Amino acid sequence: MIRNKAALFVFRTVLGGLFVYAGIVKVLEPLDFAQNIRNYRLVGQEFSFLAAIFLPWLEILAGAFLIAGVWRRGAALTISGLLVFFIVLTLVTMARGIDVDCGCFGSLSRKSGWGVVFEDLAMLLMGLYVLLSPTKKNKREASRELEVKPAEEP
Repeated sequence: MIRNKAALFVFRTVLGGLFVYAGIVKVLEPLDFAQNIRNYRLVGQEFSFLAAIFLPWLEILAGAFLIAGVWRRGAALTISGLLVFFIVLTLVTMARGIDVDCGCFGSLSRKSGWGVVFEDLAMLLMGLYVLLSPTKKNKREASRELEVKPAEEP
């Protein structure tokens, strides 16, 4: 099991901060984000608008929960799931030969490509590190299992 508290704190803070920032940028420019979604040519206009409204708030909440350590595993699972989706989406878009901005960070976004895939993979590793790290409850349960119990007398 992973037990490095400093790495866990850094990963939670960095990953959570990136998702909060990315979500805020998208909330401030929902029409631009809806167009970025539409540029991937996977969904129609209506769904792109719905996703542009819902997804940024999911990113903000998951990131904030991760930073605060509230529902840490749920937040890490949500962020890791989003990252897997983003990686697959980027790879499919590259395979289809579509040249599109990733839409990750609003006006700071750049073209989807291998750089975006590798960055998302690095973030996914951080998310999995947080997800798989033991919680206080798991530590207590593990210590109970290790306790030596006296043998029962016949």
